[in-house]
Formats: sequence, C-alpha cells, structure tokens
Amino acid sequence: MDGGNVNVIDHLLPGKGVHPEYRKEATSGRSIERFPLPGVVHLPVAQNLGAPSKLKVKRGEEVLTGQVIAEAGGYVSAPIHATVSGKVSKITQDVHFASGKPVDVVLIDSDGRDQWVELKKASLKDLSTDDILKRIWDGGLVGMGGATFPTHVKLKPPADKPIDTLIVNGAECEPWITSDHRMMLEYGREIVSGIEVMRKLVPATVIFAIEGNKPDAIEKMSELASSSRAGKHVEVVAVPTRYPMGGEKTLVQHLLDREVPIGGLPLDVGVVVQNVSTVKAIHDAVIEGRPLVERAVTVAGMVERPGNFMVRFGTPARALIDHCGGPAIGANEVIFGGPMMGISQCSFDSPVIKGTNCILVKRNTKRPERGCIRCARCISHCPMDLMPTMYVQFAKAKRWESCGEYFIDDCIECGSCSYSCPASIPIVQYIKLAKAELRKVRSK
Repeated sequence: MDGGNVNVIDHLLPGKGVHPEYRKEATSGRSIERFPLPGVVHLPVAQNLGAPSKLKVKRGEEVLTGQVIAEAGGYVSAPIHATVSGKVSKITQDVHFASGKPVDVVLIDSDGRDQWVELKKASLKDLSTDDILKRIWDGGLVGMGGATFPTHVKLKPPADKPIDTLIVNGAECEPWITSDHRMMLEYGREIVSGIEVMRKLVPATVIFAIEGNKPDAIEKMSELASSSRAGKHVEVVAVPTRYPMGGEKTLVQHLLDREVPIGGLPLDVGVVVQNVSTVKAIHDAVIEGRPLVERAVTVAGMVERPGNFMVRFGTPARALIDHCGGPAIGANEVIFGGPMMGISQCSFDSPVIKGTNCILVKRNTKRPERGCIRCARCISHCPMDLMPTMYVQFAKAKRWESCGEYFIDDCIECGSCSYSCPASIPIVQYIKLAKAELRKVRSK
C-alpha cells in the first residue's frame, strides 16, 4: 500500500444497514471549542467495559488535575483521574446510566486554577513496548467510540492471535455526531503520532477508514499520513456512507472480507480496531504523558447554538446545553450518543464520561408499539444477518436460551432493526433485556 492512497471500498450487501438522515450540517463546520472548567465535576468510577475502578481518595482530600482518584479494578479496567484541581467534596452512590447498577461517584469542587500533576513527556524511540503499554494503562485510556474497552488490553493481543491489520475507525456513521470528524481536521498530527505508537506495539498494516461524506477529513489525513514515518504502512480508505459502517465487525468484513466469528472479536481474524479519538489519546498518554481527562463532544439537536466542545469528564450535560442556548421549547429528552445507539439519560445533569461523544437534545415522540406484521424489514436491514423479530418473540415469552440459539450474542445493537420497523417495535430494547436475562441464565 502506498501512503496517502485513497480507495473506495463498497462490499455492502444490498439492503444491509440503513440510510438515516445524518443531520451533521449544523456542527460539521464548527471547530472544537474548549469548554469552560465546571465548578463541580461528578466522576463515576465505572467508565469502562470490565471491572470498575477502586477509590483512592477520601472526602476532603485536595487533588490535582490528572491525579489518580480511582485505580484500575483489574487487568480489564482503567484508572480514573481528577479532571480539575480542587477538593473532594463528596463521595456518593448513583445509578450508572448504562448498567442501571449503583456505582461510587466522586464529586470534586474546582478551585478554578486547574493545577496539574507533573506530566512526564517521552520520545517514542526511547520507550519499550512494556513502557508504552504502562503509559496507556496509567493514562486511563479506553475505547472512545462508545465501547470503552480498555485500550492497553486491545493493544496486547495474545501470542496465538497474530495481528496483520490495524484499522483506525474514522467512519463516524451515527447521525448528528461530528466530534471525530473535527478531531481528524484539528488534531490530525496527534492522530498520526498515535498510529506510530500503535505500530510499535503491533507492527501491522494500517487502514484508516473514513466515510465518504467527509472529503475534507479524507484529504487531511491522507496528506498527514503520507508524510509521516508510518506513511508507507498507512492507507486511507473512503468507505460508503451507510449506517452502521462504523461498527467494528462491519468494517472488518467490508475492508478485509473477513467475518468475525460468532461471539468473537476482530483479533480472532487478525485485526485490531481503534477509534480516531482513542488514537489521539494514545499520543497524549505516551508522548505527552497526559492522562485521559477530557474529550471532544458534539452538542446537537434542539439547542440554539449546536457545536463541538473539548469537555472535562464529570461536566454535567446541563452545563453544555445551557452554554448552547438551552433546550428548545418541547425538548424533553437528552441522549448520550446518537439517536441509533445512544442511551437516554434520566437527568439533564448526567455527567460527561469517557464514552460520551455526543449530547443530543430532542423531543421524545415515541409511537405506540403495534403487532409485528411479518414484513422482515428488520431481517433484511440487519448488518449481522440475524433475525431480530425472533428475539422479540422469545423475549416476550421469556425464552432467553432460545435467543442464544439464534445467535443474539452477535447482535451489535446498532438499531437498524428498530429504525426500519413500521410497527414501531422497540426491538433493541427487547434485545438488551434478552441479553441481560441470558447472562443470568448462563451464570447459574
């Protein structure tokens, strides 16, 4: 592969996925603004897939920005850092917005000075692979595309699973969200540096995948990649604009024509996938010595002035919404993420965390669920070739093990089924319920 080459790959099967209204125009041209430091941050200790972090601070303790306030709870875990300097005013419990389980939340009153711990910069040539992995783990890095899987685990694949391809995921196929798009335009050099770091850990060919509706990002990353030290190993690929193109398994299948096995991961077919914001965070942690305390977030939907902001974790969503002019009349729902895979919040005060790439303000116009008309649209649009309508039937009958027999574990919960359903059946909700109940059955 020649550095900087741009290919268009379209291996999508007819009808797979959907074409929702993307509605990115309001923010795609808006540069990332640095959001003001909040007066108080709310930091849950569960911000990654895997074990939650373990508290290291007490009420009344003074902390610096970047200081570890909760250490990793195991290998598949990541530490949490203070995102402002100040005093720990309270440690309480709240319901985790994704799991519904109670978790510890650390409240830090900002002193307004943003005093940092000492940051130890490094040169890539002076670091061993163990040094790099430690800096990534110590930095608290997780997948920032939404999955929040600890990054150090992903970049140390088992010896029996050789990796030949690294995919940098810049597809950003979810409607409304433009934070990754802006990251590529504004932090492209850091992203390329992160690619060089990854290649020292996993010396593989790199495919940089960007949806074709982002020609400026394609041009920018092609230019930067071709002139970098990793240039001859990097190919920028324009993938079709179709949801859910940004899903890991979808990218692997359509870029490499490899099918991830049921219940498996991309590493099972020789691939590691990293989101572009994660790759930028790898540069920050390894080269700059800077832990993960902030991320780019799109604020969109029913607000007066939508935009993209660099936000410290723990900042309440309400602060960003008010900064954007407040919710419009009739808005009654805030979603973290996009309308397809995002999670509706129980409060406008829910804090931004590591997996929050968008705050979408909208009016909930949920239509009543009707009976399935057997149209099979959910089946024809499923990118994983599953039968979503069967999961609804099994869930209503509490036949959880039958869901497993129909490969529910392979569902990526992209929402294409719910989006295409003319009967307004909340199929993904049934799938989430079935997966949770099936886990209980299997654990017995």
